[in-house]
Amino acid sequence: MTMVKKYGVGYLFVIPALAYMIFFVGYPIVDNVRLSLFDVNVMNLSSGEQPFVGLQNYIELFREGTLTHVLINTLIFTAACLILQFIVGLAFAMLFSLTFRFAQQLRGLVMISWLLPATITAMMFKFMFSLDGIVNDTLLRLHLIESPIEWLINAGTAMFTLVLANTWVGIPFNMILLTTALTTIPKDIYESAAIDGATAVQRFFRITLPLLRPTIMSLLVLGFIYTFKVFDLVLIVTHGGPVNATQMMSTFAYKLSFEQFQYSQGAAVSNVMFLVLLIVGILYMRLLNKEERG
Repeated sequence: MTMVKKYGVGYLFVIPALAYMIFFVGYPIVDNVRLSLFDVNVMNLSSGEQPFVGLQNYIELFREGTLTHVLINTLIFTAACLILQFIVGLAFAMLFSLTFRFAQQLRGLVMISWLLPATITAMMFKFMFSLDGIVNDTLLRLHLIESPIEWLINAGTAMFTLVLANTWVGIPFNMILLTTALTTIPKDIYESAAIDGATAVQRFFRITLPLLRPTIMSLLVLGFIYTFKVFDLVLIVTHGGPVNATQMMSTFAYKLSFEQFQYSQGAAVSNVMFLVLLIVGILYMRLLNKEERG
């Protein structure tokens, strides 16, 4: 009773946020799980006659193989984007941590890709990599290709285009976090290492990267979450084609729910995607707690 009186005001401040989370986050997740356990489609959506099928929706999706293929697509896409975004973002962060003329202006130009809406970026890359787009035109003028490449029709080049587009969007986010982390590293450490004869490469691998480790962990986890659930970019550029070659978990769930009207199977795909992200989040929290205890 004493605790309630002591923290009563604090509870009052927490209640609105808790109610918001329960209504807008908790309820949709629980209802989506419930939906995946029934057979709900466009024919019985309004009738109320929705038979309980248990895990049959999940079993059918994995049995036919499309969900496994889509999951592998999403993991490959996510890994490729994370690697490229991190490497280029770190390079830009190291560059703009130096003092030179127009550094702030150039850093502002790099931010443009992050500030643009995802739909605008998707449309821009779709037109750039179209059959008569600027990419083919430039390659033809430089005599690097003999005929236009169908970037968005071939499976390999379509995935490459999506990775390139998402990498272009994610570079500024990586650059900002890494630039901020670099400013927290004392300059004295580098000066002492240089006096002891450490080369620039040794200073990078033995000082910079170890001290950036907490930021890198957070960056990779956040990047994984943002990239794994990508939707609008894929939907506009390739719509999951050709023949599901670029189909991602989010677009596959959309296709099942709002194009084929198999609401229960769409919910099942969404739950699998949520489970993957939940596992990544739990692993990150465990690594973070271990890092803090260490």
